[in-house]
Amino acid sequence: MTLRVLAIDDSRTMRNLLGATLRDAGYEVDLAEDGEDGLRHLDSFDPDVVITDVNMPVLDGFGFIEAARARPCDRVVPILVLTTETAPEMKARARSVGATGWIAKPFDEEKLVWAIERVAATGGSA
Repeated sequence: MTLRVLAIDDSRTMRNLLGATLRDAGYEVDLAEDGEDGLRHLDSFDPDVVITDVNMPVLDGFGFIEAARARPCDRVVPILVLTTETAPEMKARARSVGATGWIAKPFDEEKLVWAIERVAATGGSA
């Protein structure tokens, strides 16, 4: 089964880089430009894993995670935060709203794929 990954980032360059990296790894990929757009894609794409930036216009990554976790659903989708932010309080906030894991930008392609495979295999446990 091919994993379906939704990547959310307001930077077109980052979306393109994520899309290419994830497709090269064999994933089916959908891209969204902010948290609000990500919520729409979450409904239509039904991903196995979500990757989201934190700092975005309209609805930031924390808001996206909170809204995604508040939805009634039959399964919990793992959500990885991919951001330039490194402060411990930001990581703690991400965990408190329901993030599964944290990856720093710029990302290493192998580590990103490893993290996706790990959270997908464990059903969201990092």
